[in-house]
Amino acid sequence: MSMTRTLILLVTSFVVLIAAVAATWSYIESNHELEELFDAELAQSTRIVQGLVQNLATTQSPEQLAGALKQTLQLPEGALDESDDNEILPDGTGHKYEKKLAFEVWNPDGEPVLDTLAANDSMVLAPGYGWAEATGFQWRTFTLRDEQTGYWIRTAQREDIRQELSQELALGNVLPLIVALPLLTIAVAGAIQLGFRPLRRLEQPIRHMAPERIHHLDARHAPREVSGLVLAVNALLDRLDQALDRERRFSADAAHELRTPLAALRLNLEKLEQDSPETHGDLIASVDRMVHLVEQMLLLSRVDAGVDSALEEHDLAEIVTQSIADVFPLASRKDIEPSLENHAGDTAVRCQATLVSTLMRSLLANAVQYSPPGTRIDVQLQDRDRGIEISICDQGPGIPPADREKALGRFSRLDQRQGSGAGLGLAIARRIAELHHGQLTLRDRCDGRPGLCACIWLPHHISATDTVRPSASSPP
Repeated sequence: MSMTRTLILLVTSFVVLIAAVAATWSYIESNHELEELFDAELAQSTRIVQGLVQNLATTQSPEQLAGALKQTLQLPEGALDESDDNEILPDGTGHKYEKKLAFEVWNPDGEPVLDTLAANDSMVLAPGYGWAEATGFQWRTFTLRDEQTGYWIRTAQREDIRQELSQELALGNVLPLIVALPLLTIAVAGAIQLGFRPLRRLEQPIRHMAPERIHHLDARHAPREVSGLVLAVNALLDRLDQALDRERRFSADAAHELRTPLAALRLNLEKLEQDSPETHGDLIASVDRMVHLVEQMLLLSRVDAGVDSALEEHDLAEIVTQSIADVFPLASRKDIEPSLENHAGDTAVRCQATLVSTLMRSLLANAVQYSPPGTRIDVQLQDRDRGIEISICDQGPGIPPADREKALGRFSRLDQRQGSGAGLGLAIARRIAELHHGQLTLRDRCDGRPGLCACIWLPHHISATDTVRPSASSPP
């Protein structure tokens, strides 16, 4: 699992967990505080009724007091319809929650003066909060005794209404957090992705870096946390480049030193062959293969080192035609017919003609080597992506798609039973294409026949001041 995904999962999990704990705590606390508020309002309502009773008890008779309380606190039958969805009644005469409030008043002798609750309890009157059951509901009550008049007063609220209101208000406090949680999660994921963008920028040069074009990573835009790692990687790349340079120099020096003794060995074998050709013929063929290998190693060394001369404009069609003519004697031995079709308009490209000729001869010779006798090699030129694409298609056994990248590597021969090369031809061709800011790819034939197409793309224009040197950038 990637670090980005791991961090996103961990951070979002912690955010969700903390938000869930905060929401639960906020909900519980809001419910508790609202219950406290409702209890305070219940006590306040009781004290308001207490004040009303005190005023009426001093100015009116008990019968008049009872009538005044009923007229003020008791709702008429049918005034509030439970099935009505409107909270405010018509003409503003009341609110449907008035039905959820009840009042009880007893005179000093304990006889009821007002009872809008009709509780089914026979509880002893005592001051303070309590619970009562009436009309099938639980009611929260507050009772007090007026010391001045001796009256008992109790106010009640339906518990289900209290819970409904407290839950709605508590949920209203929690809802913004719940709505913001997905947005916060998306913001966290985006911030982590944005924070890792510098690392992805460092990844791209490493992904496209080849042994032939090792270069330092740009540490200027690296995050401070990985700047030390970038410096360590750059030091490692320096050591790797030095090791590869020593290896290339050794290969070039060894190949150069082998040319003279191999030439002398072949001359001596030619003299011996005159006396017994059947004995020394195979030895001469083996020496020829060694000479070919040495020549390819020297060529690869020169290609890796680059060419200092500036690029010049050449007609690619002429180079291809001359390369076909160069390999024609080799093709005629196997009765193979090379053909050229030019579907491109302007075939002028800026290149090193010698290197491009080497590339074409290498690919054509490779196609001849693996083509059955009596077949054709089709060469086509066509415009593509502001450049010229050359396709060389044979009718040989081909290469499976999974092995094509490996076949472009150095000293890679997928089938040791075919051919006599050292596995450097495709590697040399690919390197020459890269030095010209082009690319070499292997594909199936478009006509469905068996075989393989080697396709080289070269751009029309490269800066006139460019030279064919090992490039630090990847090919297009």
